[in-house]
Amino acid sequence: MTDTPPAPRQTDRWLEPGQTNALVVYILYLAGLVIGISGLIGLVIAYINRGKAGGFVETHYTWQIRTFWIGLLYGVVSVLLMFLAIGFVLAFAVAVWFIVRCIIGIQALQRGEPIKNPESWLI
Repeated sequence: MTDTPPAPRQTDRWLEPGQTNALVVYILYLAGLVIGISGLIGLVIAYINRGKAGGFVETHYTWQIRTFWIGLLYGVVSVLLMFLAIGFVLAFAVAVWFIVRCIIGIQALQRGEPIKNPESWLI
């Protein structure tokens, strides 16, 4: 009786670094506006796969990670400013900014293009 090593575990394609995985992260971010935890899951996936994909997809992972952290910063500032009523308008602007960044990323990803300036704080 010979012991054969188990076959390597095959993962679904969406877990592997690349275009499909980056698209999943964008979708999780957008779902995170309704279901908060999915945004965190998207962040973890982006961190895990950054540096592994290579090519233009790397810019998308950088863009996604920065979108999360900058959005969180803007969100905290808007919550603090809600005592002055301007925070409500700012919170809406942050949500629009977040959605626009995700849509820009999805469109570039579908065209097979890198994000032009992944280090940007704006759009």
